Amino acid sequence: MTIRDWEGVALIIGPGDIGKCISDYLKTVSPCLDVISCGRTLSNKNDIYLDLENEHSFTSFEHKISLFNKPLRLVINTSGFLHSKFIIPEKRLSHINRSNIIKNFSINAIAPILIAKSIEQFIRPDLPFSFASLSARVGSIGDNRLGGWYSYRASKAAQNQFLKTLSIEWRRKFPLSIVSILHPGTCDTKLSKPFQSKVPKDKLFNPLQSSEYLINIISEQKPSDSGKFLAWDRSIIPW
Repeated sequence: MTIRDWEGVALIIGPGDIGKCISDYLKTVSPCLDVISCGRTLSNKNDIYLDLENEHSFTSFEHKISLFNKPLRLVINTSGFLHSKFIIPEKRLSHINRSNIIKNFSINAIAPILIAKSIEQFIRPDLPFSFASLSARVGSIGDNRLGGWYSYRASKAAQNQFLKTLSIEWRRKFPLSIVSILHPGTCDTKLSKPFQSKVPKDKLFNPLQSSEYLINIISEQKPSDSGKFLAWDRSIIPW
């Protein structure tokens, strides 16, 4: 039985381009799952407000989950930070500053493991459960050939370590659980928009393409796959 047949609740963290497409796609392929979006931007009354940088928001998030009358079966974290009006990826060492590093780590590394901490109490050891979080190939230490992007690379590498460690603990607590660390490819989203010029056209995916790739991976994984760092095409990315 795959997630296409699961009954219960699925939470999609992050209401951005990929998050919205994953929600929409999941509703079509997993009709028995109640798919709920979580983030700071709410689209309908069933959405759950969650500010990933606010501890009180996590408390409220946990309370909302406790009110579900169905089991929590799937959580996908699509949130991420790369740039803003005031912060851009560092091209060289001289561009590094403390606030850039802290912002990247807050969203890309700290938030995913805090999400896991919040949902742990609602995981049933007798039911299959999947927690997936989006990482990035540039978070690979072994695959780093170009340098640059210090804060983003390091924060994604830190997330990978957090979630690999989580997969080991949950394997003991929840033997039917799966922790997935996924690279969605380069998507045509606001996150990547300023950095798309050198991406080959056949390697620039629209959010729906990436969503289908990711859901297919999650759907086909087994508990023995927990803790793997995978690309959109199912290839294993070196740590």
